[in-house]
Amino acid sequence: MEKFLLLIREDIKKEGETSEEDFHAGIQAMTRWVEELAESGNYLSGEPLQTVGRYVGKDFILSDGPFIEAKEVISGYVFIQAENINQAASIAQSCPEVTSGNIIIEVRPIIEMEDE
Repeated sequence: MEKFLLLIREDIKKEGETSEEDFHAGIQAMTRWVEELAESGNYLSGEPLQTVGRYVGKDFILSDGPFIEAKEVISGYVFIQAENINQAASIAQSCPEVTSGNIIIEVRPIIEMEDE
């Protein structure tokens, strides 16, 4: 099996528009989805992320994020294993928050490094 990182992206403007009830319903739906991934053997790990952070470069650290020009934030990640990228994409598409249109998920294959 190959490993994939699912980056959960949310529209930063929608974040403040979600009711508390809808927010909790989304959390419950995501929890059930992750539990199903664990039962199927695809889930490896994952966590939600705060929307604030730091952008670091060679000569700078920016700490006032999320940034005004950003439309989306990475609000979490799920680390999975799947047979191939098509299966990983299908897993991502089965996420209830994707099917409801609340988030999009970017599927990125992990490069397995050989031990030297």
